[in-house]
Amino acid sequence: MIAVTAASGRLGRAILKQLSAQIGAASVVAVARDPKKLTDLPVAVRAGDYTSLAGMTEALAGIDTVVLISAPVTPGTDRVAMHRNVLAAAKAAAVKKVVFTSVIGGAGEETTWFGATQAVNRATEEDVRASGLEWVVARNCLYLELDVEQIIKASERDGLYQNNAGDGRCPYLTIDELAVATARMALDESRSNRVYNLGGDPVSQAELVGLCAEVFGLDVRYAAMSDEENLARFMQVPHIAARGEEVARMLTGCFQCIRGGIMDVPSDFAAAAGRPAKPLRSQLEELRARRQSAGGAQA
Repeated sequence: MIAVTAASGRLGRAILKQLSAQIGAASVVAVARDPKKLTDLPVAVRAGDYTSLAGMTEALAGIDTVVLISAPVTPGTDRVAMHRNVLAAAKAAAVKKVVFTSVIGGAGEETTWFGATQAVNRATEEDVRASGLEWVVARNCLYLELDVEQIIKASERDGLYQNNAGDGRCPYLTIDELAVATARMALDESRSNRVYNLGGDPVSQAELVGLCAEVFGLDVRYAAMSDEENLARFMQVPHIAARGEEVARMLTGCFQCIRGGIMDVPSDFAAAAGRPAKPLRSQLEELRARRQSAGGAQA
């Protein structure tokens, strides 16, 4: 039995789909703070809140492997303590293995505005390694879908996609690609007790925008901006501003990491997934086909 926590999010749902296809829905459990968000899935759904040790222990009863999806950045929350609750619950429920979804990075990340978020990820990685369970740390690259959505919006707005990443390079993968690797790491015992960097081919922002323009037929180009300009831009986005400046700084810091080459690290995707990552153009073409199938507007 394999459980996926924070299962109502994009990554959680994609991992559940991959696991169900490989071992059957009867062997997969979705754990979420609000189970009502998962009533459309064919798997068992259990309530589980990262802040409740007792509730999470109950949610993980009878589970052999748990995929611990990192808690979202929310001002005022202690994400390290939340992750520790899940690890303690896993041990109390006699879970054998934990797969933790972290974020790629490296030397210098602590000097950026993304440093506080990475400090949480790295602290939890240490807790996972010291848990006494079989473990895997999956350091995910950036989600391709999220930036593609913003590039398409930029093409519809003024044709200018801007951030503070400059000429830095970083890898991207779709959430589905990351889910393929995560499911394989959860299922395969030979992949235990190792940290995996999950990334595709690294590209600059200008290269990513250029590929999106070709694949989606967009009239859009990339232009760099300063950290302060990017922070101000994020604070004008309602759903980001509603979460506060801490989140806006974190997102700006992610682009600082790209600019500094901090996320341009060697990928272990093939070792994790059992196959190479799909080329970036192929992933973009799949996203285009998905949008067309769903009736998404094309530029």
